[in-house]
Amino acid sequence: MKTVLIIEDNENNLYMMRFILGKLGHAVLEARDGAAGVAAAKENHPDLILMDIQLPVMDGYTATRRIREDAGLKDVPIIAVTSYAMVGDKEKSIAAGCTAYVEKPIDPAKFIKILEQYL
Repeated sequence: MKTVLIIEDNENNLYMMRFILGKLGHAVLEARDGAAGVAAAKENHPDLILMDIQLPVMDGYTATRRIREDAGLKDVPIIAVTSYAMVGDKEKSIAAGCTAYVEKPIDPAKFIKILEQYL
């Protein structure tokens, strides 16, 4: 069993990711904004982080950069899960420190494949 931190402010997206991870047997931690997500990552050192980009308090790009500043978290995979799907958005996520990128709405089959790749 791995621990996954979901940093997401949309209840429907949070529910779906939590449901899928639970079915796969993983423990789930949650944060509803970027600042709370950074704090939760530093406190819990999860095995994987699912990062929304459009978040209150601190956006996902900034939160990702802050998490990457922590030496103990620099190798933790961070997957951007976002509705930002324009040209250049994936590259912007990767440049901020994300390991991978998933577009919303989430396709459960593709989502599970990416999770398996990093867990």
